[in-house]
Amino acid sequence: METPEVHPKTGRTNENRVLNKRLELIAWGSFFILIGGFALVPDEIIPHGAWSIGLGLILLGLNAARYFLRVKMSGFTTFLGIAALLNGILEWAGINDIGGALLLLILGAYLILKPWFDKQQLFGKAEGS
Repeated sequence: METPEVHPKTGRTNENRVLNKRLELIAWGSFFILIGGFALVPDEIIPHGAWSIGLGLILLGLNAARYFLRVKMSGFTTFLGIAALLNGILEWAGINDIGGALLLLILGAYLILKPWFDKQQLFGKAEGS
């Protein structure tokens, strides 16, 4: 019976790194499908904010999959996913002027909560999982 190869620095198995790469490929594929879909459909049909909502859902979906499969989530893509999703929802609702302020609010909340995230070990370098 083979024992899994453990990375000396992270203590993680090679299987987690391979799984993370597969999840990232799925997210990239979803992103390109999103881009292709938006290129095919006329702008008049697509509601404002749909692009940002789609991107946010892809990034948050990637990190949700990482969480449930016990692979370290990426704080960067989680932050971008939340910002994109909220910006898209606000754009869809017709509120276009607060995207920058929202970005700063989310960043500030992340920095305040970072010690808790570190204690829970939720985020890290996903590629090092």
